[in-house]
Amino acid sequence: MSKAAAVTAEVASAEGTVGALVSELSQSLRLAGVADPRREAVEIVAALLDVPRFWPAANAESEITSEVVSAARRAASKRVLGAPLAYAVGRASFRHLTLEVDDSVLIPRVETELLVERVLDRCDGETRALADIGTGSGAIALSLAFEREFECVIGTDISRGALAVAERNCAALKGVLRSRVQFLHGSFLAPLEARQLDVIVSNPPYIAYAEGPALPASVRDWEPSVALLCADTGLAATRSIVGQAPRYLRRGGILALEVDLRRAGLVAEMIAVHGSYSDVEVLLDLSGRERFVFARRT
Repeated sequence: MSKAAAVTAEVASAEGTVGALVSELSQSLRLAGVADPRREAVEIVAALLDVPRFWPAANAESEITSEVVSAARRAASKRVLGAPLAYAVGRASFRHLTLEVDDSVLIPRVETELLVERVLDRCDGETRALADIGTGSGAIALSLAFEREFECVIGTDISRGALAVAERNCAALKGVLRSRVQFLHGSFLAPLEARQLDVIVSNPPYIAYAEGPALPASVRDWEPSVALLCADTGLAATRSIVGQAPRYLRRGGILALEVDLRRAGLVAEMIAVHGSYSDVEVLLDLSGRERFVFARRT
């Protein structure tokens, strides 16, 4: 019997309470050789119920549905195979939202949450139209639309699989979004046609192909390479966005990029010498690393 099948069989005996499910998952994951199986079990249950990690322990006697039990079985099986937790449970938290994710999109990172915050800090009453280039799950675009009222927020992506995830997330949030959201298929800024924008934001692929093998296995083997890797020592996608953005940004409009911390200076220089930007800034993430580059259209 495979490890994944063993996990499914072990969890089949779970009773209908949170505590029983956590115990069964813990035992199954332990038998499969997963490190720290109880923590893993708690994280699976908490993620599926969209509650804090302490909640399962504090509510062990709470009843749980058969649907959640089935989803927990599937998630545990995927974890045994090495899937990141977000892919195993099919969801990830991002700022104030819980989003659907699968292996056609990057798992949203906390660094990108700060990128959204920095963009919002620079928006004023005149900010009407924004675009998220390489939107993936729609995390950036949907957070902007949830947290502030704009005329429109656009997300573009070359991956139709990613856009399908973004559309489903948008539909799930339809009743709480404060801005109209539109997702467009195509490479970088090409789908924008002749639109004029106040903000262009992107977390583009910025890992060089040669650096791919050194990535953690949970990233290298599971997350989509098209959203991670690119040519020109990781700068090709960023260079394309920097070159195209002036056609779409109004005067004074903001270009906001998440970048490889090792190449923030190179990106800032690239923008500074382009001739279409001013006020180039390199901003730090929560760990004090150079993670974002912002500039304004001259």
